This record gives sequence, C-alpha cells and structure tokens, in this order.
Amino acid sequence: MKRFYVIGFLLLMGFDTLAQLGLKYTAIHALPLVASTDWLLRILSQPWIYLALIGYLGAFFMWLTLLKKAPIGPAFAASHLDVISVMFCSHWLFSEHLSLVQLVGAGLILCGIICLAVSESKNAEHQIEAIEIH
Repeated sequence: MKRFYVIGFLLLMGFDTLAQLGLKYTAIHALPLVASTDWLLRILSQPWIYLALIGYLGAFFMWLTLLKKAPIGPAFAASHLDVISVMFCSHWLFSEHLSLVQLVGAGLILCGIICLAVSESKNAEHQIEAIEIH
C-alpha cells in the first residue's frame, strides 16, 4: 500500500507540474495579452495548452484514485508537492530566481507533509492495536 501512495503522489505531482508549466509556456507564447478572438486563437494554437489540459485531467483522476485509499489529511498536504516541483522546474526552464524565503518555504512544506504522514501512520498503528485487544 505504501508503494501505491508513493507512486500515486509522484504521478499527481507530475500531472500538476505539467499543467502549470503548460500554462506558463502558453502564456509566454500568447503575448500580447488582449481580450480578442485573435488572442484566443493564438492560445488554442499552442501545443502547451493541450499539455496543460492533459495535466489537469490526469491530476483530477489521480487525485480521485488516491482519495479512495489515502487518509485525507496527509493526502491533501502531499497534493501540494507540486508547489515545490513547479518552483524548481520554473527555475530550470524559465530562469526564474529562487530566493532563500522560497527555499525555506519549500522545506517547511516538506516538513509538514512528513509530520502528517508520521502522525497518520502512528494513528493507524494505534487503531490496529485497539482492534487486536478487543
């Protein structure tokens, strides 16, 4: 079951990251921003928008699959790993600046997810022990 969670959350993070990067590439190639038919056609002509759509659909179905089995607290927290992956991918692909505050924030997100996961596993152990006692 642990393998299911790891693979599932990595896929969710991958789909979410794909969606965000696809939207970023679309925005870059759709400039100038003007509310017009030409602008909309420019967006729809970009392959990146379709990658973003695939990313959002994949993330949606992956999230539904994970929610069937994963505890909601840690699952919700882990679903935010894409914030970190998008930050690093944006640095790599778009040369966006990474500040110390962003890196500390990413570390805090990771620490929070780890704390929730450890807490959830301890709760599960206590529940198993309580069932075995009765």
